Amino acid sequence: MSDATFERARAAFVEGLRHFEAGRYVDAERAYEASLALLPGRVSTLTNLAATKLRLGRAHDALQLLDDALAAQPDDPDAAWQRAQALADLGRHADALQALERVIGARPDAALPWFRHGLALQRLGRHDEALGSYGRALALDPALAQAWSNRGGILKEQGRLDEAAACFERALALGADPELHRYLLAGLRRGAVGAQAADASAPGAATPARAPVPYVQQLFDGYAARFDEHLERVLRYEAHVALARRLRVHGPARYARALDLGCGTGLCGRELAPLVDAIDGVDLSAGMLGQARARQVYAELTQADVAEHLQRTDRRYDLVTSTDVFIYIGDLDCVFAGVRRVLEPGGTFAFSVEAADERVDYELRTSLRYAHSRRYLRDLAARRGLEPLRFEPAVIREDQGRAIDGWIVLMRRPAADTLPPSDPSPPTTLP
Repeated sequence: MSDATFERARAAFVEGLRHFEAGRYVDAERAYEASLALLPGRVSTLTNLAATKLRLGRAHDALQLLDDALAAQPDDPDAAWQRAQALADLGRHADALQALERVIGARPDAALPWFRHGLALQRLGRHDEALGSYGRALALDPALAQAWSNRGGILKEQGRLDEAAACFERALALGADPELHRYLLAGLRRGAVGAQAADASAPGAATPARAPVPYVQQLFDGYAARFDEHLERVLRYEAHVALARRLRVHGPARYARALDLGCGTGLCGRELAPLVDAIDGVDLSAGMLGQARARQVYAELTQADVAEHLQRTDRRYDLVTSTDVFIYIGDLDCVFAGVRRVLEPGGTFAFSVEAADERVDYELRTSLRYAHSRRYLRDLAARRGLEPLRFEPAVIREDQGRAIDGWIVLMRRPAADTLPPSDPSPPTTLP
């Protein structure tokens, strides 16, 4: 190899570094590939190119490059670290755990490998071990906000609410997503004060209006593949069946077109299919929509926030349904306004909620789910031009062996009506 070839390869490598540090990953990829073409098999170039491909979402390609780098230099710590991240991105968490143990063996005093180790254990359901790894990471770097947050999530699931709240507060103080962590803390504080929070104060006082959108997306994207089995066998979920049963008894023989809000994997769509000519679905989670698509019961599926979709769609429906979705939305005003907008005159709005004390409008529980009172739902219906038809008590699901009481609610848009004169303009959609 000539000196000129080496210098050209080096210049391309340095160019790749500049692009990578500036976030120009496509340009960085091009420069690293040019360098690698001049100096094939160079471990540092293979590793940096793999890191770039990871940023571009191409974990499979990155993994091949890293395997080549480690075949040439088995003890290279940077290649081993990037390989662990590639395996995690591919969902191979057991393999990622093994790779991280190799990294930790070489760098026992580095915080980030311990954090990733905890994350892999958490994704494998090994929560006590994950707490230990997060603890090691935080002992090395107490400013790791995400480690505090993840640790808090595990402690919450274990019922250690005071410890969880302390972790979320640390994460918030360190600059972690404020909307998410205020939401998490609100749920924990509601559990701590219990019935004392159930007063007749302003609607939803000190309570977030809804779960943060990224929280819901991540929750259900990661849950999609096992959602049906967990919901029906573990939680004994019944809201979708109960709602369809009420529609068969109290509704018309058949509906022309339905919209399933927060359709998830399509459990409600499956129950509605015999009652409607066509069903559309909308959901925030791409993973859930993939499962719903496989059921082949929906005419059209849309990934969107339900309130925003209700304000934007040109479609009109004679049935709008929503089961176990409003548990992630406290303030339902925008949803009710949007439902009235898309309902044909005489159309039906059918949904489920967890039942809240009548002294509150809605409350965020320690489960991080919202419950709503009948009084609040009736008030919203009156404000948004909907007519309540039925509130029927139902067990929505179980939680840790305890029945969760709720309501199956049927409302209707009057056959001939206009927008309430006090509120002539459409409401602002949820953020």
